[in-house]
Amino acid sequence: MSNGLLEGKRGIIFGALDDKSIATHVAQRAVDQGAKIVLTNAPIALRFGGIQELGKKLNSEVIPADATSLEDLENLFSQSMETLGGPIDFVLHSIGMSLNVRKKRAYTDINYDWMHKTFDISAMSFHRVMQTAYKLDAMSEWGSIVALTYIAAQRVFPDYNEMAESKSLLESFARSFGYHYAIKKNVRVNTISQSPTITTAGSGIKGFQEFFDYAQKMSPLGNASSEACADYCLSLFSDLTRMVTMQNLFHDGGFSSMGLSPAVLGLEE
Repeated sequence: MSNGLLEGKRGIIFGALDDKSIATHVAQRAVDQGAKIVLTNAPIALRFGGIQELGKKLNSEVIPADATSLEDLENLFSQSMETLGGPIDFVLHSIGMSLNVRKKRAYTDINYDWMHKTFDISAMSFHRVMQTAYKLDAMSEWGSIVALTYIAAQRVFPDYNEMAESKSLLESFARSFGYHYAIKKNVRVNTISQSPTITTAGSGIKGFQEFFDYAQKMSPLGNASSEACADYCLSLFSDLTRMVTMQNLFHDGGFSSMGLSPAVLGLEE
């Protein structure tokens, strides 16, 4: 049900690939709440996912942009402001990819060229997005930028591979750039540390289903769904969270605060 939480706001959503993508749910919820958005993904991703259909459904323009390309990002922000009729109020960075994970390279036998690519796509792209918007003065006063992350940035999840370090870097960028953007224009920058979620990217991690089930038992509220994550993103895009910035916010049903749950041991409360 819509209450107009984002009425009149303009946004850019990175990473909507298919119905499993958290970014897809964010895009749908944002439009339901009155926002006008632009959808974007890497040109190669546009050929395989359902982003064009999503754009038609939401009456939103789709602008291809490789987040590792400054030229593409400059074009994205310039076109988006023209298309949406003004500066951008919110941005979602939902981008992550590891060739080492995809090709099942062990953390102790990592391919460093692939690792560099992981950092470039999954973390440096976040800094690049913010720097581009900063230089173009593309964000509105009190705008909001959110990136999706994971608790492996702080804790060891062996099969998450170098994506763990990538998420650590991503969160650091949010804090550091968040300071500069707040000083310049009161723009907020935060990361959301989401539960393990059945997405196209997440499902490619070794043992994902087993860990998903484990996290479900460990979390007092259970795993947070993609739809619930979308709602949390919208709260950070809205004017209700104007004083929240430079934070890593856990959205995981309580998993991050748990030591041990009797449910994991098969014991009743």
